Amino acid sequence: MTNPTVAGKHVDDIGMLPAGQDAAEAFYRITDAAYERRSMAVTSNIHPSGFDTIMPKTLATATVDRLLHHAHLVQTAGDSHRLAEALAGKGVVTMP
Repeated sequence: MTNPTVAGKHVDDIGMLPAGQDAAEAFYRITDAAYERRSMAVTSNIHPSGFDTIMPKTLATATVDRLLHHAHLVQTAGDSHRLAEALAGKGVVTMP
């Protein structure tokens, strides 16, 4: 069983869609609750410096401040493996 006091949080694909005020506040609250207490992994196609393009600037600044303090930032480059497989016809199953 996972110990809830040490379990990390993972937010996947932040920025796939613009965040409204409620979603931006929720993301900030999750980040703030984890800040200096738990690990947090966030994946996005948007660099943290561009989070103000998907959420209000004040919330983006506060959220990124907490995300990047003590952070290990991992940047990747290259083509999407999912897209390449789909274009090659691999892993795509037609529905009956």
